[in-house]
Parts: sequence; C-alpha cells; structure tokens
Amino acid sequence: MLLKGILVCLLVFIVFNLFRALPIMLKGQSDVPMSRFLGRRVLFSVIAFVILLVALATGVIEPNSRPY
Repeated sequence: MLLKGILVCLLVFIVFNLFRALPIMLKGQSDVPMSRFLGRRVLFSVIAFVILLVALATGVIEPNSRPY
C-alpha cells in the first residue's frame, strides 16, 4: 500500500509540474524558465519508473502473466 501511495504522489507531482509549465509556455516570458518544471517532470517520471522496476525485481509486485 505504501508503494501505491508513493507512486500516486509522484504522478500527482508530475502532472502538477506539467501544469506549472503551461502558463510559461503560453505567455512566453517569466522569471522562472520552463525547463525547470519540465525537467522536474522528467526526473520524477524516471524515479517512478525505477521504483516500478525495483518493485518488480524484488517481487513486491508481480506482472500480469496473461495480458488478455
């Protein structure tokens, strides 16, 4: 359950950073560069992916053996 909570928090933070970059992208000028928010989004996406890979490798979660 803790793993699911961590992944949900990461996904919410990813979407939050995406929406923080949206006004900067639309207006074009800001004090903070758009790459800061998009870079955070990519970083937390990689962290979520690594957490999933580690959970699969350790057996915490199991992949679906029959995809259909």
